[in-house]
Amino acid sequence: MRTATVIRRLLIANRGEIAARIIRTCQRLGIEAVLGASEADLASVPARLADQVVRLGPSPAAASYLNVDAVVAAARAVGADAVHPGYGFLSESPRLAQACERAGIVFVGPTAEQLAVVGDKLAARRHARDSGLPVVPGGEVRGTAEALALAEQLGWPVLVKAAGGGGGRGMRLVTEAAEIEAALETAAAEASVAFGDTRLYLERYVSSGRHVEVQILADGVDAVHLGDRDCSIQRRYQKLVEEAPAPGLDEQLRSRMHQAAVAFARRLGYRGAGTVEFLVETGRAALRPPEPAGAALRPPEPAGSTFYFLEMNARIQVEHPVTEAITVLDATGLDLVAEQIAVAEGLPLRIAQDAVVLSGHAIECRINCEDWLHDFRPSPGMVTRVAVPVGPGLRVDTFLQAGDEISPYYDSLVAKLIASGRDRAQALERLRSALRRFVVEGVATTVPMHLALTEEPEFVAGGVDTTWFARFLQRRGATAAPRKSR
Repeated sequence: MRTATVIRRLLIANRGEIAARIIRTCQRLGIEAVLGASEADLASVPARLADQVVRLGPSPAAASYLNVDAVVAAARAVGADAVHPGYGFLSESPRLAQACERAGIVFVGPTAEQLAVVGDKLAARRHARDSGLPVVPGGEVRGTAEALALAEQLGWPVLVKAAGGGGGRGMRLVTEAAEIEAALETAAAEASVAFGDTRLYLERYVSSGRHVEVQILADGVDAVHLGDRDCSIQRRYQKLVEEAPAPGLDEQLRSRMHQAAVAFARRLGYRGAGTVEFLVETGRAALRPPEPAGAALRPPEPAGSTFYFLEMNARIQVEHPVTEAITVLDATGLDLVAEQIAVAEGLPLRIAQDAVVLSGHAIECRINCEDWLHDFRPSPGMVTRVAVPVGPGLRVDTFLQAGDEISPYYDSLVAKLIASGRDRAQALERLRSALRRFVVEGVATTVPMHLALTEEPEFVAGGVDTTWFARFLQRRGATAAPRKSR
């Protein structure tokens, strides 16, 4: 454990709802919140909430929120003790973590070495295996010949994936040998632009699975889990709805996933908040590496009894509020940002595993400024009216106000609606009611999509897989249905 540092002034190198959320935690803790903002965000709601604002650069993200030198220079200029990167942008950048360390500024997150390990998907797979976690069969490939040989061993279809990042970039589903060369070329080009890394690997494609993740918190020595979340409703590998806990999981499987996530964090000596993401097999017998020649065949495991390590996100997640909503600690409840800051200050974990009690259910909808019936076309423009629902079990994280201009420069996420209750049925009813009362005028949003989704019988039943949302869009008549999710 490193020497403790009291954080009195924190630079937030981010924007939108996560910036507003971090500012509110800082103010509760008595920490001066300084917002690092681009030109486009100097008059935003987070800028008005912050104690101080410093300009990072022009509106394009590459010149501001993604500019390591600008972020560190801004932190130095205002005398910040620490930098919180939020999520997205530079939140998983080893270069920013290193630059902060060189400048004597605390980086609220893992070490640069840990960011490098989990950001490299091949290295993360090796560490997962060494920690005893199952991984989807696959491996690195260098060229078409290697890819064909491995694909034949794994069985078609396969996924081509980028070693240097995630979020669906550099990822291609390949169903037959004739497609492999073009898929490798396209994925490598996309990965080079997105991550500066052309390395690729193949994984066996799991045709029906659920995306379940485990929230962990660690101090570099010990680690605890804070339950799990289901994030299976995705479009083009981007999450749209998350809920905690994951509904309908076998409790032994759930416990094994929790233990696996903690084991992985401890092996890394991980520091900060993080999420270990898994794929839970639901559609057919569990996938296993090929048996050695002459080995006796084992009977298949029941569907849903096996999970596979996907990756680790070394930051706070967009969906962290659903975990906060169901975690019972004390009268003040759980604040993951406050725990991140405490760990960054060098304090040991303030939460013991046996003190974590999970109660009730919570569901989060990501509200984006997009026209969902027309291929989720972005909808920038002037917001003329906003009416945010309030009531028992409701939380809205947003930076949206009437008169705001939705910028074309950034991600279209403008709000998160979180509904919680004593059980999933109550949370779902509160969510439906809130969506009916959530009004944003002047721009198109995905509120109507979420309302339609929550009325679907399969979603109401719980436990849909990652292919379900594409079928939902087709039934609802949305144009240009997305490509398959894993």
